[in-house]
Amino acid sequence: MRIFEVKDKSGRVIYLSDERWKHILEHREMQNKLVLEKIKDALINPNKIMPDRYDSSARVYYKHYKDRNEYLAVLVNYLNGEGFIITSFYTDQIK
Repeated sequence: MRIFEVKDKSGRVIYLSDERWKHILEHREMQNKLVLEKIKDALINPNKIMPDRYDSSARVYYKHYKDRNEYLAVLVNYLNGEGFIITSFYTDQIK
C-alpha cells in the first residue's frame, strides 16, 4: 500500500510504501506528526539532490529545516522510471 505519491522537482513520480514508512518510524527523530509533510516537501522543493554513494540508481534529496538546524535526507531509488523512498533521516550536513 502507498502512503503517498508526489512528483519531484523534475516531474518524476516518487512514492512511499507502508513498509518503508514503518521503517522510517523506527528512527526516533522521525516520530513527529509533521515528518510526513516534510518528506514530501524535501522531494518537491529540495535544496540539493545528490547521487547515492553506494547505489548508482539512487538519489538523496536534501532539505534544510531551520527549526532543527539540520537537513532532512530522503533516499530514493528508481526502477522503471518510478521512484520509491528507501528511508529518510536527519543529518547535519549534505554528504
